[in-house]
Amino acid sequence: MLYTEGMNAGRTARDRARAELTQEIKNEARRQLAVDGAQKLSLRSVARALGMVSSAIYRYFPSRDDLLTALIIDAYNAVGDAAEQAAVGETPREKWIAVYHAVREWARANPHEYALIYGSPIPGYQAPQDTVVAAARAPLALLGILGEGELKPAFAGPPLPKGLAAQLDAREFARELSSETVNRAIVAWSQLFGMLTFELFGQFVGSVDPADEFFAHAAEQMADFVGLTRNVSNR
Repeated sequence: MLYTEGMNAGRTARDRARAELTQEIKNEARRQLAVDGAQKLSLRSVARALGMVSSAIYRYFPSRDDLLTALIIDAYNAVGDAAEQAAVGETPREKWIAVYHAVREWARANPHEYALIYGSPIPGYQAPQDTVVAAARAPLALLGILGEGELKPAFAGPPLPKGLAAQLDAREFARELSSETVNRAIVAWSQLFGMLTFELFGQFVGSVDPADEFFAHAAEQMADFVGLTRNVSNR
């Protein structure tokens, strides 16, 4: 019995040490992303910065793409955490606006991780299916809010083209929402990240910089657009 417990304790210690070093590798990779960008990230440079021999780091991440994938999943989960934790309030509209602001706060606090997942594609890198679940968390938080009550969009809008309607009808998520509602949510979602990209990359300079009031106003407009009415209790 004591022998078994000793083996379990040793295995736990090894697992803990491996988890700690894995985190150190990712932290150093994030630091290098901030300085040099994703295109210049390499396992050798990370190993060198940590005082590891190059061969050792491959036991943790077999390739640069594996390390990038881990960083991308972490970033998607971080923005997903921010969105899900912000989805509180008495009305769906309050929750929607809170999520918008929480995603912005995360992006402003983590611009390099934002660029990693929402910026330009990394040459030679193809994100695997492993990233899909994490990437869906933040948009699903918004879609979940839309399913909480009756929606009354600010204007009807044009009918969905046949091709787009077929795409939306074939979706595997938010089946409880109409295709028209999901389409509006995608428009609002892409609007959010368009605004964030403009803000983080300096495209608002000379117009609405600083962008605090513009962003708050746009968040309200997008809530109107998707049909989240004002001052309607969700209880």
